[in-house]
Formats: sequence, C-alpha cells, structure tokens
Amino acid sequence: MTTRAELIVIGGGLMGAATAWAASRRGLSVLLLEQFDPGHHQGSSHGSARIVRRGYEDTLYTELTGRSFELWRELESDAGVPLLRMLGSLDFGTDQYAGAVAARLAAAGVDHEVLDAREAEHRWPGMRFEGPVVHHTQGGTVDAASAVTAFVDCAVRRGATVRYGAAVRSLDATADGVRVLLADGDALRAERVVVAAGAWTAGLLGEHLALPPLTVTQQDTFHFPRLDPAAPAWPSVLHERGDGIYHLAGGRDGGPGDDRKIGEHYSGRKTTATGRDGVITPRSRARVTEYVKRWLPGLDPTPRSETSCLFTFTPSEDFLLDRVGPFVVCSPCSGHGAKFAPLIGELTTDLATGAGGPPERFRLAAHVLGAAGSR
Repeated sequence: MTTRAELIVIGGGLMGAATAWAASRRGLSVLLLEQFDPGHHQGSSHGSARIVRRGYEDTLYTELTGRSFELWRELESDAGVPLLRMLGSLDFGTDQYAGAVAARLAAAGVDHEVLDAREAEHRWPGMRFEGPVVHHTQGGTVDAASAVTAFVDCAVRRGATVRYGAAVRSLDATADGVRVLLADGDALRAERVVVAAGAWTAGLLGEHLALPPLTVTQQDTFHFPRLDPAAPAWPSVLHERGDGIYHLAGGRDGGPGDDRKIGEHYSGRKTTATGRDGVITPRSRARVTEYVKRWLPGLDPTPRSETSCLFTFTPSEDFLLDRVGPFVVCSPCSGHGAKFAPLIGELTTDLATGAGGPPERFRLAAHVLGAAGSR
C-alpha cells in the first residue's frame, strides 16, 4: 500500500525537523524522511554549538532574529529542554561593520553598547579587539543536535512519522500532488513535498525548479582549551576581517571544559554533498592557530579537537524559500541559518499550506534574477 501524507519533508536536519514541528503544530499529517541515521555528522546540523544573535549589518535579518528567539523559547517549552545558552554577543572589525551592526540593533530596539577595544579587553580578559566593539546580551549559542531531537520529538508527539535510512531517488509531480520514490523502491505520495536537504537540494530539485547556483563547501572548525577554565564564559564573537572569523563557547563537542569553537566563514573548500573528505588541511589549521595567538591569548593555541561540516551557499548568501507547484525548496542557509531554524520551519509551512510566504528576497525570482541583498 502506498504511504500518503499531506506533507512530506525531505531532510531531517535543523530546517527539515523545524518544518516538521511547525507543520505538526498546525495539524498536518507529516512524514519526515532522513537518509542517514539519527544524530549523523554528514550534513550541516550536527554538534552542540551554533551562534545565535540579534546583530546583523542587514535590517531584514536583524528583524527576523527577534521572531526566531520567540520560537526558540516556544520549542524549549514544548520539548521541556533548554537549548539556548545566552552568553551575549560581540561584533567588531572595521568601523563600518561595527557601525552598521549598531545601527541595525538600534533601529530594532535591541539594547546594546559600543565599547572601544581597550574597554572590551578589560571586560573580557583573554581576548583582544580592534576598532569599536558592539555588545548585546541577546546572543549566545544554541545546541543544534539537541534542537533537531527536540523538533522531531515534538512533531512525533503530534502525530508526525519519521523514517531514517530513507534516501530519496526521485520526485515527480502528479495530478494530486507529488510522488516520492525511495532508493529501497518504496513509493510515497503527498499533497506537497518540502526539500530541506542542504547540500543535496540541487540533486533532488534541479529538474523541477530553476534554482540559483548552489556552492557546497567543507568548513573546518577547531576547539581550543581555555587557559583558565574556571573563568566566566565568553560571549559569541564575530570578527569581520577577510575570512569572517567567528568563535563561541564550544559546548560538549570539544571535550571536557568550556573550550572555544573557532571557524572561518569564507575559507571553506568547494566540494559536493557526497564528496566531503573530512580531512582538515594544515593551511586551515595554521591560519586559525595564528589567529588564536594574535587575538585570543586566553586560549591554549594547540587545538584540542577539530571537525568539519557542510555549508551550502546561494550567490547572495540570502536564504532560499519558495514553492513551485507541489515542490517547496527550504533554505540553503549559506552558513548562517541555524539561529533562524524555527522561523524557517514556520515560513516553509506557510509556503506548503498557502498561508503566506517568505520575504521576497528569499524567493527564487530574487535569486535567479540577482535581485538579492547581502548577509
């Protein structure tokens, strides 16, 4: 017998799981398909630490972070588990960058302060700064892996079905929706299908939708021990200097103690969904180690651990959310979407149900015509 659902969601990472949660809260019958096992490390949603913040140079994203935080709190209440760790957030680099972040926070009514570099170094010993430093308290980290579990558990509690090891072979539009053929030969049907498959998106939807070019990169991240593990935890940090350095409290990923997770937003190596080798390059390790020596004297400059994940970039780094017929494309998030996961789930469910739509900048036309903004 063919399995039917009102909505099939392909991809059980943050965005797909968030969509399943949002759709199940609206009473839809949902089938969530994940090609790997629970908690896998093959995509972009594993690990216990991702940055959350209100600070952006961009008005739209600054506004969207507010609703995202509200939804994160709703998920925590729904699941009965803490997911956010509110340690604050720091932005610095050029005067132009810091000024833009401060202006957007002010326009959104977000309490913040602008410090000079010496003031910031006095407040957060063990870090060095340049230029003005923007600090706001509505930032910190989210436990990504636990969030995926919470989204899925809450969706299942409301009647959603989850299938792991369910790789999708093909999608086909039908007279009453869509047919999803799995690699094991199972055929599934739904009124709508959401593809929230990150690096696998183009392979699944490329023949059905006019997608913009999607660039998949392997991103290296490193964990460095703090020299004083008993010191108060540092805020999350974005340092806009070329490679887009970011660092944050490392959660449980790097081992015991409150170590520091550090990565470079713009220095990933191009790859494919299945071509990632997971090998950390000596050049990447050397760059980040030198950064630690120069800017983070409160850390041991020898990495405790290192790992990699996948980013899937749109040309503008704007999100990609739209619907064509029964097909809904969800994200890719260009390496800055984790903080928006519950909101993206809501926007995607709006598309699937016809209840509304995302900002125009996220739609296919904006991407394909090049009429998009910047992160």
